[in-house]
Amino acid sequence: MPFKKVRGNIAPGEMRQASNSAAALRLAGAMAERLVGVAAYAVMVNMESGDISSPRVLCQYGEVADLAA
Repeated sequence: MPFKKVRGNIAPGEMRQASNSAAALRLAGAMAERLVGVAAYAVMVNMESGDISSPRVLCQYGEVADLAA
């Protein structure tokens, strides 16, 4: 998930999905150089509703916001 500065605060950008944790780590590393912050999360997805829960940080670069906030 990329993060950007909006009016001086850190805000999440559009989530990018990866097929597994190794792919998520590679994607986060590639995005890190051009963004304020990037984090790779493992999440639980309810396939029926599409709801996402239980985020767990795999890695983070730069400034990121707390998803639970």
